[in-house]
Amino acid sequence: MASTDNRTPASRGSRSLTKARAAFDGLRSHGGFWLKALSQPTIDLTLRTQAGQRTRIVESPGLSLPKAELDALVGQLRIVAAKTLPEESLTYGIFSGEPERLSRAIITLISEEDSGRPIAFNALSVMDVTLDGEPTEVTHLGLVMVDPDVRGQGLSWVLYGLTALVLFARDGLRPKWISNVTQVPAVVGMVSDTFSDVFPSPLPGARQSFAHLQLARGIMARHRAVFGVGEEAGFDEARSVITNAYTGGSDALKKTFEIAPKHRDAVYNEFCERELDYGRGDDVLQIGRVDLAGARRYLMSEVPSGSLPALLAASAMLALQRLVLPVVYWMDDTRAFGTLRPRRQESGAAR
Repeated sequence: MASTDNRTPASRGSRSLTKARAAFDGLRSHGGFWLKALSQPTIDLTLRTQAGQRTRIVESPGLSLPKAELDALVGQLRIVAAKTLPEESLTYGIFSGEPERLSRAIITLISEEDSGRPIAFNALSVMDVTLDGEPTEVTHLGLVMVDPDVRGQGLSWVLYGLTALVLFARDGLRPKWISNVTQVPAVVGMVSDTFSDVFPSPLPGARQSFAHLQLARGIMARHRAVFGVGEEAGFDEARSVITNAYTGGSDALKKTFEIAPKHRDAVYNEFCERELDYGRGDDVLQIGRVDLAGARRYLMSEVPSGSLPALLAASAMLALQRLVLPVVYWMDDTRAFGTLRPRRQESGAAR
């Protein structure tokens, strides 16, 4: 008994030391990730997002990667696509073979850490549109595919939110417009819950502003190819619903309401069943913003709660919102924010 009692404090101390080292390693990994995210002109980051899995985020791979690496990356995406749609093929977006698509894309790829096998990806796209007469960018949440063997393992927080959060942080925490085209109730709910000022959405207070309408019109006029919608597809502006949407290379993604993944909150399932004609092949075009409020919701509700770095990041968000962010915006006189205009325009003329 004496020898057992003597070993117990040591073993407890050893376990505590192991946990502390693991926490430190996690902090160092996440710290390095965010430092790179904020400093790289073109993002190419790899992060261990959960046990046994690594996530790579690559911005503009069509421009930033050598051809051999680009071909290897596209090959990994095709592996996931082949598992997801074994009897179908996609011909739009990153699978179209058009260099412009890969130049404007941001790829989030999840792979098994040991084998390197790709298991899921999201292909975001950056679209140029006009808002109130000024050029602006909308980040389209893009095509998401998950290997059927790993579905239900909690990958959505990486595929839908992590990259948007990285882009938001890299851009100085300035609000960014996002868009999403889907007929899947689970995705409609995820976007409505995660981002701010989302329309259409069944949530109380959701409304279509003139900014929503302008952006939707610009997207439908110039960027249908990004999400595989043909020219013959209609658009109901009042509801922001694309009718007969699966005619531009995305035909293999068309679903019936019965097989479309449902959200845990029935309000989203009822909304999609009411607003969309699944036989015809309708989609909602959701437009919203990623801002500090949305980033905080994402960190607190979507990221696994046991992640210490996530909790620290949430605390940092709160501190930035209350103390630091207004000062940062005030001191940066090179870019517009709200009604504040940059001191110097691109031409160099003072105002």
